[in-house]
Amino acid sequence: MRYLALCTDYDGTIATHGGVDERTIEALARLKESGRRLVMVTGREMPDLISALPRLDLFDLVVAENGALLYDPKTKEHKPLGDPPSPAFVEALQARGVGPISVGKTIVATWEPHENTVLEVIRDLGLELQVIFNKGAVMILPSGVNKASGLKAALTELNLSVHNTVGVGDAENDHAFLSICECSVAVANALPSVKERADFVTNATHGPGVTQLIEEMLADDLFSREPFLTRHHILLGATHAGASVRFSPHGMNALIVGDSKSTVASGLIERLSERGYTFCIVDPEGDYGNVESAVVVGSAEHPPEIDECMQLLSKPDQNAVVNLRSVKPEDRPQYFMTLFARIRDLRARTGRPHWIVVDKAERVMPSSWQPIDGATPGKLEGVLVASASPNLLSKALLSTLDTIVMLGDQPRQMLREFTQANNWPMVEPTVEKIAHGDALLWSRSANAPPLLLKLEPSKSEHSRDAHKHADGRQGFEATVENPRAKKFAN
Repeated sequence: MRYLALCTDYDGTIATHGGVDERTIEALARLKESGRRLVMVTGREMPDLISALPRLDLFDLVVAENGALLYDPKTKEHKPLGDPPSPAFVEALQARGVGPISVGKTIVATWEPHENTVLEVIRDLGLELQVIFNKGAVMILPSGVNKASGLKAALTELNLSVHNTVGVGDAENDHAFLSICECSVAVANALPSVKERADFVTNATHGPGVTQLIEEMLADDLFSREPFLTRHHILLGATHAGASVRFSPHGMNALIVGDSKSTVASGLIERLSERGYTFCIVDPEGDYGNVESAVVVGSAEHPPEIDECMQLLSKPDQNAVVNLRSVKPEDRPQYFMTLFARIRDLRARTGRPHWIVVDKAERVMPSSWQPIDGATPGKLEGVLVASASPNLLSKALLSTLDTIVMLGDQPRQMLREFTQANNWPMVEPTVEKIAHGDALLWSRSANAPPLLLKLEPSKSEHSRDAHKHADGRQGFEATVENPRAKKFAN
């Protein structure tokens, strides 16, 4: 399951004129029964919300006061995420005729046209406050507090990543939290600016629109929407015509073969990390000891403990490098299968780690390895495998991959080995030799000929290219998005 949580606004989204209809309540209950989490993200204060929504118990957590308060419907616990309002500030607003005024645990709220007076009072008192607008409402909050910061706090409590969430909303103050969700949705009655930024818009308004979204999540985990959910795709490179080519951060199963394979994998890991996705690198030779934001488990002297790996990966923002150098070569296949089985269970609960990267994979699952009693790694998703050649890998591993990125001067041989291992018809390469810095990409699911592209350099390569460019030599060309390239992002 990719999307483990639905994060929804209240007014104008699941609610119409302040109330939620029975069909929407039933849809929310079905989503909860599927094992997913529900998070409310609202500008309302808790007393108002509790009186308006009798079935608040359906939600695992509520982000109230526009991100300034976390509420647990089970324990009734209130957790402010900012400082309480200054009495002097509220008194100054009242003295200048601002009203009505609502004061929450952290938020102070009023209505237009009092926004100018509010800003004057903030300035005169020298307060570090911000003003957020929402369909005529004027909300005053501590600096840096919004629906996005509140949702991040809620997901941390639930041990979930923003990359496994769907967000749905309708108004200006929803932009912040929708932008951090992996999939952002606007109901049909949403403001035009919200619709423009959303990944897609529901056909129906308010609660019926959210019900439509829930039905799609239950039907196929939004798989049918994947061709349009390209906002977070990871850049691999660009065609020589300038069209960018990207990998989906979910469900990608690819093999990188040939020269500089590890460099290409490292560049993808960099870009994955920059976007906040988590990863686990299976490192048979101890080559990844200096990866930023990752903790190394195991060493040349001590085998990695799988329990320790799982403890690391269970944290929402943690990455792991599993150093297999001290694991005997004959024991590595079974170790990998055990590790992946544990990761698969963790993914079912948390959606993480988002990628598994296996470098020098022939030293983890070599061609000589035969599964015991027919056991295989099972269905792999979000796996990037790097090897010198497909023929060096176990067929049990190759059978789980559907995309190949080829480097070097033997693309025909690489394609033949890859397709033969999977009993697929032979595919003809579009070039006989691949120049340095280029790659040939073929994906069985794309149903298209191999695509020649110029690889996006890693950070170290960018630095070298910039130096060359300063010396008057040619640097790397910028890439531009082209929807035709999206067929390879799956």
